[in-house]
Amino acid sequence: MTDQQLKAQAQILQELHKGPEILVMLNAWDVVSAVILADMGFPAIATTSAGIAFARGYPDGQRIPRHEMIGEIERIAHAVEIPVAADLEVGYGDAPETVGETISLAITAGAVGANIEDSYPDHPDRQYQTGEAVERIQSARAAAESAGVPFVVNARCDNFLPGRERNAELIADAIERLNAYKSAGADCLYTPWVGDAETIVVLVRELDGPLNILAGPQTIPIQELKRLGVRRVTTGGGLYRSCLGHLGKAARELQDLGTYTHIKGAPSHASIDKLLKSETGS
Repeated sequence: MTDQQLKAQAQILQELHKGPEILVMLNAWDVVSAVILADMGFPAIATTSAGIAFARGYPDGQRIPRHEMIGEIERIAHAVEIPVAADLEVGYGDAPETVGETISLAITAGAVGANIEDSYPDHPDRQYQTGEAVERIQSARAAAESAGVPFVVNARCDNFLPGRERNAELIADAIERLNAYKSAGADCLYTPWVGDAETIVVLVRELDGPLNILAGPQTIPIQELKRLGVRRVTTGGGLYRSCLGHLGKAARELQDLGTYTHIKGAPSHASIDKLLKSETGS
């Protein structure tokens, strides 16, 4: 991918956040999942750090080495002709300088956007102080500007971690944090584990930038999210885990019934082979 192509894809991703349609970005975990999503017509895709880690035998939470994560992001980005945003977790280090270095590596790999989280990888129930998190976003933005790429920084706020009491104070803190991240250079503001209309209405009204919602079993439908003003929807590791769910059901059918109905509707070997050859040029 040339520098010109990289900048063009980054600009496309920037524009997709401005509408008029809600940006639905599904998260890929390898080349074939990315190619299938691109072939279906999605205008951009993201990667899932959890899916990439799980598929390679690592637990989630930045346990996979950075070079392995960047390597898979590079393979995905070079396999498709649409913008790819990378899930970079916490940026692979506490220091803002390390976050900037990770962003630079992702840009070199072909990514034109990235998530940066504000909680500690080993202690997801603990978040960086707002000032520390702001410095990390500033470093990400500086790295993108140094590369000359209109890179989309998606700043993630982990206030709504499952198990936490949802109250006005928690929501107010999330709004304060996310607006600070926007001022620090974030392009999009991400609050996973929020799927109810009541909270989303408040966030859309009070945030200074486009809101990214994580799709999950309790999340209101995409058309309702669009009506409320949400700009971006991602699936995180959900799509990958749904595939694992199908794997378990298929294996159970073989084990218990000795039948193969799970194969019905699956893409053929030849169709996947043809798709990969056409997309990757191999």
